[in-house]
Amino acid sequence: MKYAIVANPEKEECVKIAKKLLEKVDAVVEERTAQKIGVSGIPLEDINVDVIITLGGDGTILLALQKAKGKILGVNMGVLGFLTEIEPQEIDMAIERIESGDYILDRRMKMAVYHNEERLFDCVNEAVIHTSEIAKLRSYEIYFNNELVDEVRADGVIISTPTGSTSYALSAGGPILHPSIESFVVVPIAPFKFTMRSVVLPTGEIILKTGKRANLMVLDGQYYVKISPGDEVKIKKSENYAEFIRFEDSFFERIKHRATVR
Repeated sequence: MKYAIVANPEKEECVKIAKKLLEKVDAVVEERTAQKIGVSGIPLEDINVDVIITLGGDGTILLALQKAKGKILGVNMGVLGFLTEIEPQEIDMAIERIESGDYILDRRMKMAVYHNEERLFDCVNEAVIHTSEIAKLRSYEIYFNNELVDEVRADGVIISTPTGSTSYALSAGGPILHPSIESFVVVPIAPFKFTMRSVVLPTGEIILKTGKRANLMVLDGQYYVKISPGDEVKIKKSENYAEFIRFEDSFFERIKHRATVR
């Protein structure tokens, strides 16, 4: 079994656990993490292993999924860690179960994102296109399979996967989708019309056309790109999947747990 370690280098506790973990498993280490613990490392995009052990929160997982290849075992070092699976004290147990094949593989749909036909990073959660200025409405045209869905005036638009439906899209008023449902959620951010609602679409091709003002697009909270007036954003289901190592099939328990976190 080949492992990789990816930690949040800004958190001392993550780095400390990464160093201890390296004494227990034969693993490559992501270069920023490696610098912190004084070992040789490799760039995130060069990681291609069986299991990537992430130490941090959901942001660390999303960053790893954008660039590296491997099943994700998320160790929660943050506040919520909705995508993570275990706490630090459970690492030894988790490695034993992985080595014996005693785990569940949770496959999640990813979406491919194109900016003016240039393919960017795949997303596990969402692509957010929003105003580049505070309190300035923007106009958007949303198409699905070449049919106009709606024209929206809002602070922005969220296009999410089922996994992302429990993230920013949920905070903006979107529905929760079970991760086994392969579809998209389109959610306007603070729309001008209070009757504007989110919409769930089957997998197909979503095209979002911006108006005459600049926007900013953020992919999974990790990658930013400027959207100039008249640019086109295209989104469709990716051929790639995110794979998470789970020890319990507990989607609804995760939802309940989130509701109790302050």
